[in-house]
Amino acid sequence: MRYRVRHITEYTYGAPVSLCYNMAHLLPRDTHNQLCLNQKVQINPPPVYQSESQDYFGNQTFYFSIQEAHKKLVIDVTTDFEVSPLDHKKTLADHPITCGELRALFANPNTPELRVAKEFVLDSPQIKCSAELKAYAAKVFSDDQPVLTAALAFTNKIFTEFTFDPNATTVATPLEQVLEQRSGVCQDFAQLAIGCLRSVGLPARYMSGYLETLPPPGQEKLVGADASHAWFAVFIPSLGWVEFDPTNNIMPSDQHIVTAWGRDYSDVTPLQGVIFEGGSSQQLAVSVDVRRS
Repeated sequence: MRYRVRHITEYTYGAPVSLCYNMAHLLPRDTHNQLCLNQKVQINPPPVYQSESQDYFGNQTFYFSIQEAHKKLVIDVTTDFEVSPLDHKKTLADHPITCGELRALFANPNTPELRVAKEFVLDSPQIKCSAELKAYAAKVFSDDQPVLTAALAFTNKIFTEFTFDPNATTVATPLEQVLEQRSGVCQDFAQLAIGCLRSVGLPARYMSGYLETLPPPGQEKLVGADASHAWFAVFIPSLGWVEFDPTNNIMPSDQHIVTAWGRDYSDVTPLQGVIFEGGSSQQLAVSVDVRRS
């Protein structure tokens, strides 16, 4: 399936910004089932410096600086992709490793593959293991349960027990509050799942990207379309990272487009940087359009 993604970010400031430096995670990456065909970045005002690179996790990064006074900043990114569907039934059937077996492997990681993935069992800036998160997940991830089957069941648990509410949280809302109030957005549900998995000793990472804006004929529009989306992935030795979307109760296939991954949201923030001046207020507007091409 081929897609064209257009992501427009617009900042409006209360007073002119005299200088800004920025780093963006807005250039989606290639994966085992996703290929970036071409991309175009337009920035207004035009930057005096720009470059592309990769971060610690291999995500594509875009750096730029603007040195002329401006009250509005617009970043317009258009990318074309080809995404192949995944055979989830085969994946679930062919990899029956249990939660107890995977926990034991990470208690003593003795291969390079396990040692690299061990980082995703540890605490990260926005996700801390806790007794509350462990208690919420422990029964689902019992020792005798296959990891992928348990992760799919836990995806359904979050989907059925939590309410999608864009006004319930901010990017800084603690996971314990999300757990208590049973509401939030895709970022909250992804980070809650990751925190629960890590709290029971299993590796999980944060996935950031997009959903197809218009669904196939006869299917309902997925929650999180028209904006950046978030989900999580679980590591399985010899297989790699397997993805789950608790906001929509599915395993991502060819309607999810990956931009970046990391330990949590702070590793893959779409745009971050420093501005000089700009007044005491600013407004942010984001629009995302994902269409089949």
